[in-house]
Amino acid sequence: MTKVTIVGAGGKMGCRLTDNLKDSNFDMTYLEVSPEGIERVKSRGVEVSQAKDVVPEADYVIFAVPDIAIKSVTSKIVPMMKPGAVGVSLDPAAPLAGHLFAREDISYFASHPSHPSVFNWEPNEKAHLDYFGGISAKQSIVCALVQGPEEVYQAAEELAKIMFAPVTVSHKITIEQMGILEPALSETFGAAVVTVLKEGVDRVVELGVPKEAAYDFFLGHINIELALLFNQLPGGQFSDAALKAINIGKGLIFRDNWKDVFESKSVKEQINAIT
Repeated sequence: MTKVTIVGAGGKMGCRLTDNLKDSNFDMTYLEVSPEGIERVKSRGVEVSQAKDVVPEADYVIFAVPDIAIKSVTSKIVPMMKPGAVGVSLDPAAPLAGHLFAREDISYFASHPSHPSVFNWEPNEKAHLDYFGGISAKQSIVCALVQGPEEVYQAAEELAKIMFAPVTVSHKITIEQMGILEPALSETFGAAVVTVLKEGVDRVVELGVPKEAAYDFFLGHINIELALLFNQLPGGQFSDAALKAINIGKGLIFRDNWKDVFESKSVKEQINAIT
């Protein structure tokens, strides 16, 4: 059996992976150091191992730890890995920042969930409310081979599909492209814009519009606007008045150079700040 070790199995992401992998066909082991994390691992019906006992035998070592800790964690764990093993990063930041411990005789692979789309159709309430993914709602994932032979990719991708199941499609991209997607597109840009959307609604409420009315009106309009822009309504389009309002809004809200957030220099600065 393929041997897989999760480092940080009792953390937020580690628990999600443990839930999906503990009953898989992999020979699983789990590493955790915090007392709270150890209890969370045990509550899932599995035991915590010692790194020296399991890492040297592992075919895959998944680093389910925060970006800020990757450098110190991999410096301790990676030297124990056997030649030909695969280290799995759950985020592009650490590989792009050079924070994965350097070893030429192992491979590194990265995978990250897209999370369930706002346009997902789910058959039941449990799946509908699985906004993060990895439980019941379907989602896509992105994967990249950071270093190592090409034949490593397919097997590592199959592991990733189970980690984040149920998965509809896996997109093969480069690690540099993954960095553009996160943090640049999804967080530095997307999360910032969404945060401002919420601040806009809050301001409308401050101006006297009833909160329930503001939420219903705004979220409904966001839904149709996303559907129009992302080709969910074939032939649909904004009205002439809406297009005029959009142009006014862009001029009032956005800097002319806002797309620089996706340029390589900016992406590198964002990643350095995160890690």
